[in-house]
Amino acid sequence: MKHSIPLHWRRISHRYRLEGNMCKNCNSYYFPPRPICPKCRRHGKLEKYKFSGLGTVVSYTKVFVPPAGFEELAPYYIAIIKLDEGCCVTGQIVDSDNVEIGDRVKAVFRKIQEDGEHGVIHYGFKFKVIGKNQ
Repeated sequence: MKHSIPLHWRRISHRYRLEGNMCKNCNSYYFPPRPICPKCRRHGKLEKYKFSGLGTVVSYTKVFVPPAGFEELAPYYIAIIKLDEGCCVTGQIVDSDNVEIGDRVKAVFRKIQEDGEHGVIHYGFKFKVIGKNQ
């Protein structure tokens, strides 16, 4: 069964809207969304949560030899970002020639890749440096 692209987008909203969940019981935040709270288990009360997209670089690497489909981006930075809400996500850093641990970043919506010359374009979040580590 084939799915339309809009249906595909609706099924993975966390990829396009930086949505996860928050446990009302222990105030923990999770991305991507979880079916149960890892801390509270069955006592958890998870609710959908849209993250602010603001965070801090806690680790990064510069990719010189990318996987297939990403060759035109090299070299580029991939970082682990600790969001202000407390959970960590991995994402590409864009529009910056230099990344450092402690840099403040914000999520931006960008093209991830394209399926061939006339194929489907996949979008998602990446991160942009908004403040340098002091």
